[in-house]
Amino acid sequence: MAKLSLGSTFSIFHSRHIRPPLAGCHVTKMTVADHHPSLEVVGGARDRFLPSLHTNLRLPYNPFPLIARNRHVETIFASFLRSIPQVRLRRECLRVKDGGSVALDWVSGDHRRLPPDSPVLILLPGLTGGSQDSYVRHMLTKANGKGWRVVVFNSRGCGESSVTTPQFYSASFLGDTYEVVKHVGARYPEANLYAVGWSLGANILVRYLGQESHACPLSGAVSLCNPFNLVIADEDFHKGFNNVYDRALARALCKIFKKHALLFEDMGGEFNIPLAANAKSVRDFDEGLTRVSFGFKSVDDYYSNLSSCDSIKHVQRPLLCIQAENDPIAPSRAIPREDIEENLNCMLIVTPKGGHLGWVAGAEAPLGAPWTDPVVMDFLEYLERGASKTGKFSADSEAVQRSSGELHRIEV
Repeated sequence: MAKLSLGSTFSIFHSRHIRPPLAGCHVTKMTVADHHPSLEVVGGARDRFLPSLHTNLRLPYNPFPLIARNRHVETIFASFLRSIPQVRLRRECLRVKDGGSVALDWVSGDHRRLPPDSPVLILLPGLTGGSQDSYVRHMLTKANGKGWRVVVFNSRGCGESSVTTPQFYSASFLGDTYEVVKHVGARYPEANLYAVGWSLGANILVRYLGQESHACPLSGAVSLCNPFNLVIADEDFHKGFNNVYDRALARALCKIFKKHALLFEDMGGEFNIPLAANAKSVRDFDEGLTRVSFGFKSVDDYYSNLSSCDSIKHVQRPLLCIQAENDPIAPSRAIPREDIEENLNCMLIVTPKGGHLGWVAGAEAPLGAPWTDPVVMDFLEYLERGASKTGKFSADSEAVQRSSGELHRIEV
């Protein structure tokens, strides 16, 4: 990585009027493929992807003053005070094979406004998150403003969706993701499909990419604030101020659970319904319900088997991972750097600050979109420019139409 010294910026970006360096000054050349030294940029696909991102990555990462001085302040500020763009959504309730339901939120009117081959972006929010969250709304409006068809994948019980079977979603369950991608691809067979995931949604997305490998129908993906190793993330979750996040997420899970508690009545075996219903931590909830639902012997067994760090080596589609070095929930030491560096399809960007789902920096800080949004869009548009229209899932289009009786749409 080239080191940028004083004065070199002018020698690079004013090439028509290059002046010789002053005596005693050292000038280091910087190509368009370089990035600012405040960012860590690595990966097997670094040389291929980096030139498309140089507009944003050549600048220093400048966190917003005061807010970003503390990772917890930045995380909480972004969660509670970041603006939430207003957009009218059309909800589609998709019944999946086991009788469960997920909610797909589309931008209202896009089915008439956009051509059928417009690229489709599937958004996977974090644990208990949905289309109501600010970070999801900003990404949605940013992509939609550039002519992308965007759909938010609200997992079971999330985004005010219903739970219709005694099974929640989890880091272990990819069945709903398979069905959503298949359904969306069948609906728009002329379009290329992409996905962006945050936090647990990113973990699920990367596991899906690794499982599908060469057969993956996505043309590219972005992972943000991915915990990668759930065992390490769980260890850090119980340290110091992180307990605040743990309790908050546990309350959110209990709230969803209690709305659908009757589905879980009289469940025997290893289920501990009272523990799940009154969980004080995410681990309690997973012990009482999640790990039993998906057949794991213990919570540790569940966490160790469902970490996406083991999936990176199998990813065969372009993947951009963006992490914050000071993320309190997705520890930087859990990032599978070696596997990312060895995979020719992957690139990793690590910012020095950002907290968890924060990134209060860039042109729209502090209340606007996170710093990552323009980087994500540059990456996705680069992939779309180079992608060919292959008509994926065309064989399934008829099946979607036949099952339309199971799909219900409402405006939200």
